[in-house]
Amino acid sequence: MKRRNFVTRTALGSLSLLIGAEVVFADTMPKGYRPLAIQDPDPFKMFNKDKGMEVLNDKPWNIEAKAHLLDDKITPNSSMFIRNNGLIPENIDASTWTLTIDGESANESKTYSLAELKTKFRQYTYQLTLECGGNGRSEFDPPAKGNQWTVGAVSCANWTGIRLRDVLEDVGIKSDAVYIGYHAADVHLSRDPQKEPISRGAPMPKAMQDETLIAFKMNGKDIPLAHGYPLRLVAGGWPASVSGKWLTRISVRNIVHDGTKMTGTAYRVPCNPVAPGEKVKDEDMCIIESMPVKSLITYPKTGATIKEGKSLNIRGHAWAGELEVSKMEYSIDFGSTWSDCDLEQPTNRLAWQHFSANVDFPKKGYYEVWARAMDSQGISQPMLLPGWNPKGYLNNACHRIAIKVV
Repeated sequence: MKRRNFVTRTALGSLSLLIGAEVVFADTMPKGYRPLAIQDPDPFKMFNKDKGMEVLNDKPWNIEAKAHLLDDKITPNSSMFIRNNGLIPENIDASTWTLTIDGESANESKTYSLAELKTKFRQYTYQLTLECGGNGRSEFDPPAKGNQWTVGAVSCANWTGIRLRDVLEDVGIKSDAVYIGYHAADVHLSRDPQKEPISRGAPMPKAMQDETLIAFKMNGKDIPLAHGYPLRLVAGGWPASVSGKWLTRISVRNIVHDGTKMTGTAYRVPCNPVAPGEKVKDEDMCIIESMPVKSLITYPKTGATIKEGKSLNIRGHAWAGELEVSKMEYSIDFGSTWSDCDLEQPTNRLAWQHFSANVDFPKKGYYEVWARAMDSQGISQPMLLPGWNPKGYLNNACHRIAIKVV
């Protein structure tokens, strides 16, 4: 009897550890019952995502889209990638949510309610491209640690909010300000309240851009919980890690922000090219800012089959960080020759651009359609994997789809 009681207490103790809290009324739990807290959740239902998306990690949640799921010109929630570093905050109450602006380079510390932010400052809506710095990491060799994103960690939704610049000017910024850092309500994986899962930021020029928003709506509705409800930072064209979710505080710094995942190798690449697999000192790593030129074929889905003699309509999106895309091309002969695509202008600065083309194939057989974008400074995507880096960032190699003509 004593041994059985010991086993029961041990099992309950393990259960409490898994859940992260004492299981109250555990003695009344039905035999063999598995608490909801440790049942496998359905992320597609929980986050309203398309079931064609791929879950890369659930602790924390990291989910990516397939290329064909990103065909919409404005990315809907159902196809938007999720990139988390910690646990999604629980028991959010928007009516009591506040944002504090402070830091050594702020004239004062000032706290705003969510209602004050919405009424005191003018609201703006921009379509903004957000891409994880590690999008495409799965192609690097030697492999880089981290979520093995393929091509789907990118989105371009409509974001509505107020300009960060307007709030900073309301607080007052000292002349020595060089950086802002964000702080949020997400929970460290250890559940240690003293630890931040991530606290990144941006230089003052980026913080003061018209399009850098403190946002509270996505595509005209409240931001979904997984994407930062009720308040987040959105800084298009830079790694999406700059766009902190569940925003509670912004610190104005007189140094480069040194929060979690701002130092070491996080979101940094070698300042100079290195050989694959080479170790790089922290001081030789540079912070990623504007993302490189890139494109994605969103229609048709790779593996499509068409009849001989038929033209294939392709379409997709292209983006170039802080720059515009100036030219879009496709190739069906593995990059030997290129043909122009029709390219639309962006809806606004930092929005992706849409392209399309009618592709003809000379005869039956297997083909690959490659897409290549050029930015406004004349830099084109590489046809193959770009320079290796330890964390597998900034893969902007040409996207390809497979086509069979029968």
